[in-house]
Amino acid sequence: MSAATAATAATTAPTAAQATPAARAGAAGEATRAVVREFLAARLAGDTERLVALFADEVDWQLAENPAVPWIRPRRTGAECAAQGAELMEHTVPEEARATVDAFLVDGADAVLTGRLSGTVRATGKSFEGPFALRLTVEDGRITRHHLYEDGLSIAEACTP
Repeated sequence: MSAATAATAATTAPTAAQATPAARAGAAGEATRAVVREFLAARLAGDTERLVALFADEVDWQLAENPAVPWIRPRRTGAECAAQGAELMEHTVPEEARATVDAFLVDGADAVLTGRLSGTVRATGKSFEGPFALRLTVEDGRITRHHLYEDGLSIAEACTP
């Protein structure tokens, strides 16, 4: 592209305010996808500091309370949400933890991941396995919603001696 053509394109390109709704949604979707990928990488690496930065100061956290499972509890702040991964690793055998993602869907600020997870509880030696769905919302580059749906019964049974 010549300099003149680039200058013309730059002056005629729509601004964010002028962009079509589809273009804005596409840009938001790409930003969401990037944050979710960064979240997954930080979670896999056990990088709690990075996770704290990725979560908003206050998060709409949903994970069904399960008194038999020590790492499943209500959370609200970004720091509390980020700590969940470390707490999970304290109570399970890290070498036996598995998660696969079958689908990664993004629509604007919302992302949904589905797949399967499994692990072994350190205290009992029992394993759990089942499907999961994770709904995340990303606003201004930070995760504001974290709703996880999983097989809580299988996990509770593995935590029970």
